[in-house]
Amino acid sequence: MRKLMWFTIGFALSCALGVWMLPQRALLPAALILLALAALCAKGKYRRSAFVLAGCVIGLGWYFGFSHYRLNPARELDGATVETTFTATGYSYKTDYGCAVDGEFALDGKEYKIRLYVNSAGEVSPGDTATGSFQLRYTAPGGREDPTHHAGEGVFFLGYQRGDGKIHRAGEDASGYLGTRLNHSISSRLRDLFPESVEAFARALLLGDDYDLTYETDTALKISGIRHIVAVSGLHVAILFTLLRAVSFNRRWMTALIGLPVLYLFAAVARFTPSVTRACIMVALMILAQLLDREYDPPTALAFAVLVMLLKNPLIITSISFQMSVACVMGILLFQPGITRWLSEKLGTPKGKTTKARLKRWFISSVSVSVSATALTMPMSAYYFGTVSLVSVLTNLLTLWAVSLSFYGIVAVCLVSLLWMKGAAILAAITALPMQYVLWMARLLSSFPLAAVYTKSVYIIFWLVFLYLLLGIFLLSQNKRPKVLICCAALGLCLALLFSWTEHGFSDIHFTALDVGQGQCLILHHDGKTFLIDCGGSNDKTAADEAAETLLSRGITKVDGIILTHGDRDHSGGVSYFLCRMDAGFLMLPATTAPETADALTAGFSGEVILVEDNLLIEASEGKITVFGPIFAADSNENSLCVLFESENCAILVTGDRGQLGESVLLHENTVPDVDLLIAGHHGSKNSTSEELLAAISPETVFISVGEGNSYGHPAQELLDRLTDFGCAIFRTDKEGTLIFRR
Repeated sequence: MRKLMWFTIGFALSCALGVWMLPQRALLPAALILLALAALCAKGKYRRSAFVLAGCVIGLGWYFGFSHYRLNPARELDGATVETTFTATGYSYKTDYGCAVDGEFALDGKEYKIRLYVNSAGEVSPGDTATGSFQLRYTAPGGREDPTHHAGEGVFFLGYQRGDGKIHRAGEDASGYLGTRLNHSISSRLRDLFPESVEAFARALLLGDDYDLTYETDTALKISGIRHIVAVSGLHVAILFTLLRAVSFNRRWMTALIGLPVLYLFAAVARFTPSVTRACIMVALMILAQLLDREYDPPTALAFAVLVMLLKNPLIITSISFQMSVACVMGILLFQPGITRWLSEKLGTPKGKTTKARLKRWFISSVSVSVSATALTMPMSAYYFGTVSLVSVLTNLLTLWAVSLSFYGIVAVCLVSLLWMKGAAILAAITALPMQYVLWMARLLSSFPLAAVYTKSVYIIFWLVFLYLLLGIFLLSQNKRPKVLICCAALGLCLALLFSWTEHGFSDIHFTALDVGQGQCLILHHDGKTFLIDCGGSNDKTAADEAAETLLSRGITKVDGIILTHGDRDHSGGVSYFLCRMDAGFLMLPATTAPETADALTAGFSGEVILVEDNLLIEASEGKITVFGPIFAADSNENSLCVLFESENCAILVTGDRGQLGESVLLHENTVPDVDLLIAGHHGSKNSTSEELLAAISPETVFISVGEGNSYGHPAQELLDRLTDFGCAIFRTDKEGTLIFRR
């Protein structure tokens, strides 16, 4: 009856309740209620329910104890600045704002993991200690700020260095951290041996270190549906296990003798990520079952792996990696047999050892695994990443054989390099060939129209809900008709795309202020033309993705022009990434932009670059865009381009980061009409969107593009009061998310 599986389901549900729903004081009362229900079910015919409820009871108790003894002491330090010493457990790496390193420190006799952001210029290595003043942020639920993904990794603190500190180098005294040091050594070796075109991909494929992948490569992998190959997961462990069986000549005792230590070492090198840990536990159970001549039951093995991981850290249930990994295996266990049977019936059962039979078996196996793995991970990918790859099955079919070959080659390169560096370099050059094929295929398939669809469109969300309702009906029906399911899903997608691509055309004016955090990214649709005004935010790549995927969701693959009000990163940092995904007719920016900034923004752009000195006019058949040039002030914010859109029934004004000086010059040197929509200057700064401007243009509606909880205090209360006094309708991206204005 797979008692452990049902128990683990209940245990996982209780952890989810503890993390997302129940306050700590309600955990034990809920456990008592469920205990009574479990006792009732155990006496009746509902034995499975009894095991699920028993898992819930034990899980709630376990989470209560974990929260009381582990989380509560950590929560008390949330926001505090402490003088203490931390020990690095990893190597430091660069961030946008300095340097970060993982470490640990003692609190009430318990060790806690922490991610430190330090001011050290040199590399921090495992065993080094950092002493100084650090402001701590608690990452788990219940803190002053929203929880972060770090808690799912067991990292319960983020530490920010305040003032000067000291780094004590452990040097030769350092010991331990074998997995971390081996990871660092292998990464350096691969960087030296592989060609530059694939060395970052090689490190990502073997170690999961995807930091150095280019934006183009990362995006191509995501759209083509094989981003999982560079996030070390069960796929890599399965490939490794196949290699272990070959090396041990498929002898059970030798497989166990070699395989178990290698699996642990591989998990350590991969930094015990949830997906790798889950896969290694399951493979280890398989090896032990074969060694002891016992039956291996995959659902029970999955339940055991999940239970072990939840016992160590119940908050791992919040980890996206953990959720995707478990969902992938569950999908394969639930759906692969049925899909395999259906394909075998349609294509004929492949028997024999002929090439044709082997190819048919490979095709059926590959498609059934890919489709079944996608069945439960697709909605999660849509929810977390906003992307649904429609070519993922095809991409997996065409590339996974090369991924396996590449993985074997990378492992061989590492082993050969221990004895013969020149031979390893030759082998690396050969291994680079299948890796280049994978990258080429990912770029090719991701460039296809409709390679992916995006949840930026509400109609795609409706389609996904419709798709999984269909799947539920299909699974519950007695007379299953896969062709009907496929046809209905395809028809639903066509309708969703039709509505997505035509909706913005129903309005004469369709203006969007994207939620990009602390920054600005605006889209203007009018008269069949599309313009992007600014492209920056809290994160450059995220801002670019938001803009590109919003436009692609509307069926737009090229913008007529990009207007950057100025070169500050929160207005322009994402434009180079955006241009990797979408072309533009022209790129416009102020003539006052610093030369090095202008060069960086226009690098690789093949369209027309316009450096604006004076006012420019962009005319359309039923409207016009006036771009007001910079005022050549000392403050670059005051030199922001201002963009005025005018049509017969609408006017919209964007002032960039201009303050009172720039706004005053705009009004005195130009005729600016009353506007229907104003984008508040400088993200709602108190020094912008002055009374003079508001009195002159009388805006009906004001959009404020601003990041939630930003350190600048935007939007200022003084500004909000001014807008209220002038009777403006106020909308903010930090409160309402992406904003849309239609006329």
